[in-house]
Amino acid sequence: MTQTDLTRMPPPAPLAMPKQDLRRAPGTRPCAQDGFGWRLAVFAPALIITGLLLWGLHGVLVQAGMSFVEWALLAMIGLTFVWVSLAVSTVGVALVSRFEARVPARRGAPMDVALLVPVYNEVTWDVFGNAAAMLNDVAARNPMHRYALFILSDTQDPEIAKRELHAFEVLRRDVPEGMTVYYRRRAQNVDKKVGNLADWITGWGAAHDAMLVLDADSLMTGRAIVRLSDEMAADPQAGLIQSFPQLIGAETVFARIQQFSNMAYGWLLAEGLARWARAEGNYWGHNAIIRVDAFASAAGLPHIRGGRDLILSHDFVEASLLRRAGWTVKFLPRVAGSFEETPGTLVDYVLRDRRWCRGNLQHLRLLGTKGLHPVSRFHLFQGAMAYLMSPAWFVLLVFWTLLGKDAETNVIRYFNEANPLFPSWPPEMSHIDSAAFLVIMYAMLLTPKVTSALVIAMRPGAVRMFGGKRAFGTAFLTEVALSVAYAPILMIQQTKAVLRALLSRRESWAPQNREGSRQPVSVLLKFHWVETTLGVLLSAGLIAGLISWWLVPIVASLLLAVPLSALSSVNLARHAPAGFRMDSPLTLHEPAIVGRARALRAALRADLEGGGKLAAE
Repeated sequence: MTQTDLTRMPPPAPLAMPKQDLRRAPGTRPCAQDGFGWRLAVFAPALIITGLLLWGLHGVLVQAGMSFVEWALLAMIGLTFVWVSLAVSTVGVALVSRFEARVPARRGAPMDVALLVPVYNEVTWDVFGNAAAMLNDVAARNPMHRYALFILSDTQDPEIAKRELHAFEVLRRDVPEGMTVYYRRRAQNVDKKVGNLADWITGWGAAHDAMLVLDADSLMTGRAIVRLSDEMAADPQAGLIQSFPQLIGAETVFARIQQFSNMAYGWLLAEGLARWARAEGNYWGHNAIIRVDAFASAAGLPHIRGGRDLILSHDFVEASLLRRAGWTVKFLPRVAGSFEETPGTLVDYVLRDRRWCRGNLQHLRLLGTKGLHPVSRFHLFQGAMAYLMSPAWFVLLVFWTLLGKDAETNVIRYFNEANPLFPSWPPEMSHIDSAAFLVIMYAMLLTPKVTSALVIAMRPGAVRMFGGKRAFGTAFLTEVALSVAYAPILMIQQTKAVLRALLSRRESWAPQNREGSRQPVSVLLKFHWVETTLGVLLSAGLIAGLISWWLVPIVASLLLAVPLSALSSVNLARHAPAGFRMDSPLTLHEPAIVGRARALRAALRADLEGGGKLAAE
């Protein structure tokens, strides 16, 4: 194919989408929203707790005089601790907000809603099988809104493109009454997903009031789709409404960790975020409904660095620009029925994370964008800090190692009275037991998890959804243990990702692998050689008595990076005892649409591979 295929699209309905000037603030629409009280309840405790910790540590360090090294250590502790404190206070806000009455669902005038599925060399039967399940589920609700599904392909592989065309014809043949399906394939994936969506908006956007943007692995119930549509129709100020995607399809160890965390703890953090973000919410790039004319007029992304670089983590930026123009950006975590899949292994997760890291670090360049709301700037900054925290934790690990297990093994004191002819550099430093740091940090890191687990444990109905008290307790302890084991490995990998983003201009891009395939040991050794080497060096320090034994969990994780990475791909759903499968409500009580989607995917695969036909649901 040499040009974009438009033969399976509706008549053109062009809509202008100008590139935004990031150096000049536009005129904004009035938008009266108040979230100051909730924000004060989140940020004030976090800053106060962090300040008290730093004040206490300063009191210890200042006894011997504050050196540059000690000031650097204090700053690094504050930098890491404040973000942990924010997570804890967000959970606190969520607990308070749970006592508020639920806001009833609202309805407005009927809208034309486009369901957009951008794809790039994806597994064809999975994409079209999910699409068929969503269309059938929406049609079954007899919605007042009008829906059309668009498969927006940027696929470059000719064989996959052929399968997409076949799958489209099957999907169009069996589309439910009242629904329409379209397919467009671009010859070149110019500007990746940003360009794919912009191409649809400028070509056909004027015919639709709203677009519900999905990922290739997204799956949403008809109820969730209609609920988001109703919310946007009822709120003329709403520019974007984000749902809270829950993880499905998790079978491997690493995928189950993420799924259990998402179900057991994520809801509380999501509730708190929605409460304090209010109209200045964020966008995660999928499973969200967007007002088309608002997005077209306010969120056209320019290239940065003199027009050379595409904005990679575009979703945060698009949400910020929508809010800059006066539209609200909301997060509705209580809208059930929004799903996505997750990488199955540690390696797959890290490879995806590298791309996200590069994009999120770009946000630091965009903090000076004129006219952004302060909360929008915070979202951009937080996106970058999510990755910069790993180098900060690594620096702290180095400090803990140099501090030794006591004053005599404090490596920082290597020029002292034993070498009177040489100046003391770095200056002598008061010894701080690394155990204090670790206990405080681990306690704060685990507080959101423990709080969420206690909330579930106190509600018999919630406990039953996790399989009962014993199953939930075992799953909770297993998830915590495995998360602690994988955390140092992820710290090193994210530190490497930050360095890659700073030292190189490009990151290879490929469709996400969600199947959890096992990697050969040779590949794992090459992938984790940095962690393994650090583990060996730290182990030598432990044996020599130079490093505190409180660092054993971190040392063991790094030393065992390869076997832990191999463990991440083990199919937990099939091979683990019931108590250790980390079951959650979505594995014990599978949503009906997930089962229907799986059946449609299998039937479509058989059709594409030469046998059977896609059964109409």
